[in-house]
Parts: sequence; C-alpha cells; structure tokens
Amino acid sequence: MYIKTLTVSNLNSYLKKVLDNDFILANLCIKGEIYNLKFHSSGHIYFSLKDEYSKINCVMFKDSADTLNFVPENGMKVIVKGKVSVYKKEGVYQLYCNEMQREGIGELYVAFEKLKNKLSEEGLFEETHKKSIPLYSRNIGVITSPTGAAIQDIINVASRRNNKISIKLYPSLVQGKEAVKNLIEGINRLNSIDDIDVIIIARGGGSIEDLWCFNDELLARAIYNSSKPVVTGIGHEIDYTIADFVSDRRAPTPSAAAEIVVFDLNEFYNKLFSLKDFLYTKINSRLNNESNNLQITLKQLNSNSPLIYIANQYNNLDRFYELLNIKVNSRIKQEDKKLQHMKELLSVNNPLNILKKGYAVIEDKDKNIITNINTLSNTKEVSITLKDGSKSFILQSDID
Repeated sequence: MYIKTLTVSNLNSYLKKVLDNDFILANLCIKGEIYNLKFHSSGHIYFSLKDEYSKINCVMFKDSADTLNFVPENGMKVIVKGKVSVYKKEGVYQLYCNEMQREGIGELYVAFEKLKNKLSEEGLFEETHKKSIPLYSRNIGVITSPTGAAIQDIINVASRRNNKISIKLYPSLVQGKEAVKNLIEGINRLNSIDDIDVIIIARGGGSIEDLWCFNDELLARAIYNSSKPVVTGIGHEIDYTIADFVSDRRAPTPSAAAEIVVFDLNEFYNKLFSLKDFLYTKINSRLNNESNNLQITLKQLNSNSPLIYIANQYNNLDRFYELLNIKVNSRIKQEDKKLQHMKELLSVNNPLNILKKGYAVIEDKDKNIITNINTLSNTKEVSITLKDGSKSFILQSDID
C-alpha cells in the first residue's frame, strides 16, 4: 500500500480541515476554571481552561471580548462557547471562544437577556422617555437598605458636597424575593411626596444572584412610570441591571449616584458670585455707556435748544433792527436831500416870488390869469394878487 509523504504544513492543514468540519467540535460549550490569563494590548484575551484532570488553551478575540459584561479572573469558573481548531503555525489545537459567562448563571443570563430585549422592544429604554435630573435638587429620596454601605456612601457624598440637602430614606430590602415588593413600594411612596425632587435606588456590589431583584419586570415598569426622575446606583461599575437600563440616569456606584444628584454647594456659590460679579460689571458698563450717551445727547440738545435758537434770533433781530434803522435813516436822508432840492427848484420857479419885486397877478373871477389889455378891457371883475395878499375889484367901462 502506497503512503503519501506529507509536509508538516500539509498535516496541520489537514487536521485543521478535519476539526473545522466536525459539527460537534465547531459548536462546543465547555466549562472549566480560568488560569494563565493574559489580556493582550490588541484587546484579545489568552487563557487556559482546566479541570482536575486536564486543560485546553483558549483565545477570545477582541470583538467577542468587548461583549463581556464582567472581567475574567484567574481561578474564575466559567462556561465558554466556541469551536476547536488547529493553529497551523504551532501545530497545536485550541479553543476559539466567542461567548463566556460565569458558571452557574447561565439560566439567569438567558432570563436577563430575554427581559432586556422585551422591554427594549416596548421602548422602555428609549432616551426620549427619560426625565431630566434636576440641576439643583433640595430634597432627595433614597431607596436602599438602612444598614448597608450604600446609604452611608450617599450621606458622606451629600455631606461633603452640600450640607443643605435633605435626604429622605425609604428603608428597603435590596436582595431576595421580598426586595422587589419593597422597592416598588418605595418608588410609589416617594412619588406621593410633593417636595421630593429625585429618587436614588442604590445597593452595594454583589454577585448576579445578589443583584437579581433589580432585574424584575414589575420593578422596571415602576421605575418607568415614576413621575419623579430615578437615578440608579447599583453594584459596581461593571454591573448592569434592567433597572439601570430603564432608569433616567445610571450611575456606576451609590457614591456616583450621589455625585450626580447632589449639587456642590461651594461650586454653586462660586458660580453665583462669579455671575454676580459678571452682572455688576455688565450693569456698571451699561450705566457708564448710558451716562456717556446721555451726556452726548444733552450736549446735542443744548446745541439745538430752542432757547439758544431764540436768543440767537434776538441777536439777529437786533442786528436787523440796526440795519433797518441805518437803511431807513439813509433813505430818509436821501429823500430829504431830494425834497430840499425840489423845494429849492420850486422856490426858484415859484411865480409868487416875483410879487416881492412889485409885480402883481391879475385874475378874472374864474381864476384865469389876465395877461393882456384886451382881456382886461373885457373883464368886469378882477382879483389882484400882491406879495401880501389878494383883493377883488369891479372895473368900470371906458367912456369914449
């Protein structure tokens, strides 16, 4: 029988093809304990799974590693899904993982994802439904265990940031079957108090089983229907619950929830004083500008004042009066000269002046001047004017 000679690469390629085409090896679900864990800078995770008898090398690439909702640790018992294949370069087989969950929470994880998808499809997680967190809350309602570390963390943060804040605690179970009922009652009770500005639901860290009450559908709907904004601070930063998704704001811890809700009083005062200084500066600047504008306007008004105009017109009137007097007097003098000249001419040519030399003017009764003897001979009544007056005479007829 002829046996073909293969290269190492041929062999590894053949083994890879055999493993990749095996249905069972391509769809494995393996449980074991993590050890030799390495987080590569590329985002890939390299580790081994072992039990008490054996081990297998594993790799989880970055795309799958980014979907994890917890941080793997050495010694942690997990269940992984993936396929077995050969790494041709080294000639070793390893498990390529695409999912990982902590052992014992598989059913809880499935229930969590199912409820999360259901509520998401109904729109309970939509940002458009989330209420705004007040910037300056004065009365805060807290639903948590009265003996747990969460309430102490919230009080410590509130005391440090703002000692004027009022905190109303609704004591509630935060673990176990009865916790959901307590939490819902707390939401309803705090919603009935008018002066409550915001509600914090808080709990310290724990396992998924410890936090499971916060994955309840009735609690999620109670948070969604709350008239007051709800902030959740449940577990640690890596812990996510259904309550976190449906709340108006999710904080990674109870302390962080208090940081979100309680405004810093000193920072508020500093901002207030800063705004006060800014306002005073603006007011003073505006007053100065308006004062300058007013002075300019007053100068313009004074420059164009009717009183000044009238005073100027009085000056113009006086000037015109003087000019008119000059013109009138000049005209009078001119006319007086003309009059004197005409008077002289009249005087020179006045026929009465000749009477002073002994001459007389003879007129008939009709005031016609008689200039010859014939007219005189035919006139019966005459008037003779001398230098000192006139006198009438009746003439007698000549006797031949």
